[in-house]
Amino acid sequence: MLAGCTSFASKTETMAGNISRAMLNQDDPEIVRTGAPAYLLLLDGMIEGAPNDRALLIAGARLYSAYAIGLVKNTTRRERLSTKARDYARRALCSTQPAICKNEKRPFREFAPHIDEIGQADLKALYTYGTSWVGWIQAHSSDWGALADLPKVEYIMQRVVTLEQEHDRGRAQLYLGVMHTQLPPAMGGKPEIGRVYFEQAIKYSNGRDLMVKVEFARRYARLVFDQRLHDRLLKEVLKAKPTEPELTLSNILAQQQAKELLTDDYF
Repeated sequence: MLAGCTSFASKTETMAGNISRAMLNQDDPEIVRTGAPAYLLLLDGMIEGAPNDRALLIAGARLYSAYAIGLVKNTTRRERLSTKARDYARRALCSTQPAICKNEKRPFREFAPHIDEIGQADLKALYTYGTSWVGWIQAHSSDWGALADLPKVEYIMQRVVTLEQEHDRGRAQLYLGVMHTQLPPAMGGKPEIGRVYFEQAIKYSNGRDLMVKVEFARRYARLVFDQRLHDRLLKEVLKAKPTEPELTLSNILAQQQAKELLTDDYF
């Protein structure tokens, strides 16, 4: 009986992984935009049947967040979908680290020590928790209370980098780069630290994560009015081949955004 349960769990986790890869490897965003709800409903059903399955919860959080932030324009829908992503991520992490969820609304000084306790066994769940929280903040950007959580998310991403610098091919550094380039230096921003993180993210993805260069141009180059860097990064994105395992969809979206950024009149 136990062997049968283990086999079923393995099959559901494999299916969840295949669904995730199918979406992330898709080169037509419109197919994902129109077809993703069916995948998400399927994952919801799988999680309903195995509500404590960490692999399923992580897959659900990852896909709901990617869909909400990358493909949904309606503000209300983005807020709702990003909230679901964050809920799945919280459940995945807090099944083994309940103190984190218990203290996530507490002041930073009370929350941070629990992040310091996270080890390799919970790295993937911690990273998903952090990225889903970032997506939730982005979807609720008009809420100052949501923005006030940024220091906690930054601390999470720093912990991820401490545990494994190259995790998810440098995506943690991408998030850190964006966080440090939200404001100009005169208002407390740290764009040069952000630049270092962007450059690390390019290094760890071997330049294959095109969204890193788009955000590098959008967040840093525009902030410091470096048009030469801005245009070089975006032209590199447009010249690159977008196909890359688990980055293809993101790369296609990055190329679409690069075209828009190059043709506006910012500079």
